[in-house]
Amino acid sequence: MSNVSKISEFLDKAKVFYFLTTDGNQPKGRPFGFHLLDGDKLYFGCGTFKNVFKQLAANPRVEILAMNGGEFLRYDGVATIVKGDALLEKVRAAMPQIMELYDKNGWEMGLFYLENGHAEIRGMLDLKEEFDV
Repeated sequence: MSNVSKISEFLDKAKVFYFLTTDGNQPKGRPFGFHLLDGDKLYFGCGTFKNVFKQLAANPRVEILAMNGGEFLRYDGVATIVKGDALLEKVRAAMPQIMELYDKNGWEMGLFYLENGHAEIRGMLDLKEEFDV
């Protein structure tokens, strides 16, 4: 299993994960649920009108934190914003109700993946696995 697949599997099991950015010098975190593994990249998305998207565009150094049972995942990297109709169609298929809402309101879904990443899967007392992504 590839490292990015390990992260995707962990996020699948966690269901909700926390996406961390900065707003100037203030840390900001919020719950996310959507991710899409496509090839060797793990994509995330949010509305381009949201503060989180503006924050990651201003400072693309981000971190994801997820918990599953007694283990947690920390995954950091540099957000790279992507555009592409084929990718957007995969997102539309994965979450049609959300995309209908976006279409109805004229909102744009901003998609991104992390580059130069590092991940750790830990128990509360020990490191289970650590790898670059």
